Amino acid sequence: MADQGRGSRPARTTAPQAAAEGGRTRFANRAIIGGKRLLVGFAGSRAASCGAGTWLVAALFAATGAYGLQVGGHMPQAVETVRDMADSVANIAGFKIRTVNLAGQNHVSPGDILATAGVKPTSSLLTLDAEEARTRLEQLAWIKRATVQKLYPDRLDIQVVEREGFALWQKDGKINVIARDGTVIAPYSDDARYIRLPIVVGEGAQNHVTEIVEALGLVPGVRDKVRAAIRVADRRWTLKMRNGIDVRLPETGMPEALQELAVLDRDKQLLTRDVTIIDLRLADRVSVRLSDAAYEARQPDPKAKKKAPNT
Repeated sequence: MADQGRGSRPARTTAPQAAAEGGRTRFANRAIIGGKRLLVGFAGSRAASCGAGTWLVAALFAATGAYGLQVGGHMPQAVETVRDMADSVANIAGFKIRTVNLAGQNHVSPGDILATAGVKPTSSLLTLDAEEARTRLEQLAWIKRATVQKLYPDRLDIQVVEREGFALWQKDGKINVIARDGTVIAPYSDDARYIRLPIVVGEGAQNHVTEIVEALGLVPGVRDKVRAAIRVADRRWTLKMRNGIDVRLPETGMPEALQELAVLDRDKQLLTRDVTIIDLRLADRVSVRLSDAAYEARQPDPKAKKKAPNT
């Protein structure tokens, strides 16, 4: 081994490496505990008297040695080998996972859940790390919470709570389904569950989606005419209406501004007038910009001007 000089720095451990090492340590600890349980269970069994106990002890020591090689960096595949060997031993003892009960999944397939949790046809209940499986499941975008419970000797219960699609978020030309907390769940598709979701656009829109959706929910007459809500400079919203009108909302007092807009639309049909912009950013006034056609129509016709006759 090369000598380490005074000025050299200790090797850094990255987050993935640390996670991997933590997983290997947990697995080693569980293997030792599981091995003890297994040996105690076999001590007075008929299998031990038939010589199976000797084979079991040998297999357990072989698995432990393989794990040591992996920790020393001499056998990259040792962890998986150890896991398979430990599963084989535990399965002989009657701890093979024979029943898996899944609950709560809708968007995530059972196959994806089992693969993420690390459950294989040869997996045993004894070596499965329930906490590690739960952590991996909660890293899936659709899964908000997961519970993994081992019921000895051979049953595994997995229950998940999935996130629900709350809105569609458009940014840089891409549209994703997002949850209430702004988590990106999945790319948009023609799934019927997504078609009626509100659309928010722009940087930061996903982090403030709840405020605009809930505010519009209080004024359904306005909400039903909105095509999309655009986040402006991550400070305020502009509503793009289905007929092309832009409604500029204030940074503060947005719910009150929407209520005022609902009243103006009810009493004066403001959202169906020939205007292009409705500006609600000032608390004491509402400004509108006419469309070009409406503006021209309001201009006096020079040809209509006639000189009044002398009397």
